[in-house]
Amino acid sequence: MPQNEYMERFAKQHGKRLDHDERKRKRQAREGHAGSEKAQNYRGLRAKLYQEKRRKEKIQMKKQIRAHEERNVKSSDAAEPSNTPLPAYLLDRSNEQNAKALSSAIKNKRAEKAAKFSVPLPKVRGIAEEEMFKVVKTGKKTAKKSWKRMITKPTFVGPDFTRRPVKYERFIRPMGLRYKKANVTHPELGVTVQLPIISVKKNPQNPMYTQLGVLTKGTIIEVNVSELGLVTAGGKVVWGRWAQVTNNPENDGCLNAVLLV
Repeated sequence: MPQNEYMERFAKQHGKRLDHDERKRKRQAREGHAGSEKAQNYRGLRAKLYQEKRRKEKIQMKKQIRAHEERNVKSSDAAEPSNTPLPAYLLDRSNEQNAKALSSAIKNKRAEKAAKFSVPLPKVRGIAEEEMFKVVKTGKKTAKKSWKRMITKPTFVGPDFTRRPVKYERFIRPMGLRYKKANVTHPELGVTVQLPIISVKKNPQNPMYTQLGVLTKGTIIEVNVSELGLVTAGGKVVWGRWAQVTNNPENDGCLNAVLLV
């Protein structure tokens, strides 16, 4: 049995209080007052974050109310069935009953799909190649041989990584800038844990940086979350999860990320 269903299990075994439903109803009715009190008393950054959260909740609530209102709107049917043959894509158009409700449902589904792939940092500053790479001149004729590049940003390489022979190595990843672990914050649980990095999934700067494993602000990485004990609905332990880097690791000396849930 999954670890997260102990409350439901206890309720099935021992039952609930006689006034459980009434207490739950009153608690939900008081939520509006509690939220209003917080909005009035919070100050500074906490107030800004809370107002933004309330604004998003109100937008969702208004959308749901509008969808419920549109559900009963009927579109007019054709008075008489026409004998003219219609193409396949026009067959359902006249028989549609709840046109607005259907369009609202499609819009909501699209919004949910977009929200599924939203990240904490949607926009990041672009990094020029001059800032990313340092030219390394090698050989006796230094003016001619300047094709090597040293990466100036932190990188991740796998545990089985071996460098190419010096003669053929084009991109140099310094040992002091290789990271193996990240400080990952779970947004819903509100905890921060140091987790090992599995791989670099996407660097928004350049596909080549993704291939090289460069870690910059906004990079999507995969971390090992088996220590957190997260389980799926079927009871299986979750092993790898994606997270987004939220700081500039080259400035801070550590890698901070937010788990994508």
